[in-house]
Amino acid sequence: MVTATDIPSQQPKLEAEDRASAVAVENVHKSFGVNKVLNGISLHVGRGETLAVLGRSGTGKSVLLRLIIGLSQPDSGSVSVFGEDLAGLSIDKLSAIRKKMGFLFQHAALYDSLTVAENVAFPLQHHRSEMSKSERRQRAAELLAEVGMDGSLDKMPSDISGGMQKRVGLARALALDPEILLLDEPTAGLDPISSREIDNLILKLQREHQMASIVVTHDLLSAKIIASRLALLDKGNVVIEGNFEDLEHSDIAFVQQFLKQS
Repeated sequence: MVTATDIPSQQPKLEAEDRASAVAVENVHKSFGVNKVLNGISLHVGRGETLAVLGRSGTGKSVLLRLIIGLSQPDSGSVSVFGEDLAGLSIDKLSAIRKKMGFLFQHAALYDSLTVAENVAFPLQHHRSEMSKSERRQRAAELLAEVGMDGSLDKMPSDISGGMQKRVGLARALALDPEILLLDEPTAGLDPISSREIDNLILKLQREHQMASIVVTHDLLSAKIIASRLALLDKGNVVIEGNFEDLEHSDIAFVQQFLKQS
């Protein structure tokens, strides 16, 4: 059982103008065959705000991220990013929106054949053609320093720990100066100390860059630390949305069961 009641939320208060929706999910349904994954969910994330999406495996959390990045389309409902409905956008317009997003994969997903610096510079190589190789390396070095990985530029992913790989993944996610950060299980597979280090790093990056962030996680303690709001999914529905205290004080049986088992 998570013991986070004594850890205050570290998210800063946001002014009304900062809450303008960066991501708006409206009444979204998504099924795969007879398997209904999302059942009319609606969620909004403002600029500079972090939403943690919680739930058991198979509740549609990762599918939600795929919809937001435009890799899948909803069966009905809409997904909008900065007011642009992703449905029906041209490849060029969708690509332009994706450049405003950074994505941290669950297992970091670094390229084994590239060095740490080359992994971070990879998005720059494909989307910043005006930059020279030396400029890309310099930018990678700056990003790696920002996540505490300076001095590791020429190491291979196999030479660093899982926590370090997550840091490199975060640096790569920031390469194009995104306005939205999507994080898929950022602390998965890490020991408690490394998990809290990643949480603190995410908080630091949020404060410095004021991105809208959506975090899919099973780590309830991590969600309490880094998120402005939490949304708990079950069977494709949002069971409850609010801060950690709202979940703690809820009399919904599933919410209490989830808290006890997390």
